[in-house]
Amino acid sequence: MQAYSLEIEQAMQKYAATLNEKDRRRYAAVEALKLPQGGQSYIAQLLGCSVKTVRRGLRDLGALPEHLHMYQAKQ
Repeated sequence: MQAYSLEIEQAMQKYAATLNEKDRRRYAAVEALKLPQGGQSYIAQLLGCSVKTVRRGLRDLGALPEHLHMYQAKQ
């Protein structure tokens, strides 16, 4: 699967490298949600993590409160 251009893939990799472990996991999960079947494997390979890590990120996202306002997230 080649969902994104090389330029976008490189930008995603650079951005992910600036994140801490938890945020990188959640970022991988959000990106995987955008893609059809096979997206988790593609994102895992692209970002250099395991599919298990992407799945853990999906669980992390599912555990976030539904009503959390964007500006309240870091408080």
